[in-house]
Amino acid sequence: MNRQVADITESHSARHHPAPQHSHPAAPRLHVPVEHPALRILVVENEERSAKALVQDLIRRGYRADSVATGSQALQVHHQADLILLDLDLTDLDGLEVCRGIRAMSDTPIIAVTERGSELDRVLGLQAGSDDYMVKPYGFHELLARIGAVMRRVRPSQTARTIEHGPLRIDAVTRKVTLHGRPVDLTRKEFDLLHMLAMQPGAVVSRRQLMTQVWDDAWSHKGRTIDTHVSSLRGKLGSSDWIVTVRGVGFRLGNP
Repeated sequence: MNRQVADITESHSARHHPAPQHSHPAAPRLHVPVEHPALRILVVENEERSAKALVQDLIRRGYRADSVATGSQALQVHHQADLILLDLDLTDLDGLEVCRGIRAMSDTPIIAVTERGSELDRVLGLQAGSDDYMVKPYGFHELLARIGAVMRRVRPSQTARTIEHGPLRIDAVTRKVTLHGRPVDLTRKEFDLLHMLAMQPGAVVSRRQLMTQVWDDAWSHKGRTIDTHVSSLRGKLGSSDWIVTVRGVGFRLGNP
């Protein structure tokens, strides 16, 4: 597996798909243009050599690429990427669970990558929240084409990734918040908490749901972690009415 992934380069396809031995004219060289230069791509791959090779190839094509080796790291830094190449065959966490966790917190495009190519595996990958699914080994040109196709689908909807609630504006793409046009400086968890409440205006979000999707922990209570962050958010937004406590249940976004 590692050898195959490490060979994801432009010459990869030629080695694994040799030209038939007959006299037909040579096929024209395949060229896939980069449609979204400076796109930030996160490669989630536990095999260091494979990840390094893929990141280098993407950077040569004009992308801003970086990699992490574990699902835990992916859950921590996924918000910094415009697109995620997620290997489902991780060693620390189940890849499908990592995919679900990222999707629960953001709509960043995800291309799932795995050696498992059955129809059931593809269905499970897509149901977990991936936008596309690639089976190893694959050609680098195909990967570029799929990145372009996924981004064409999501770019038109980016305006929907900005939530406006009265004078409060939350941009999920840049992770910036403004109130009456003035920036509000939030920590990563404060932003995730506010964004989750804003995605369900008027609805009460339970403490358990917040712990699961913001802190990736459905079981521990972590003391008064949520209450501390809610208090800090209220202070930064200038009113306790922005976040309403529903006793015994959770919180909802208010209308001060």
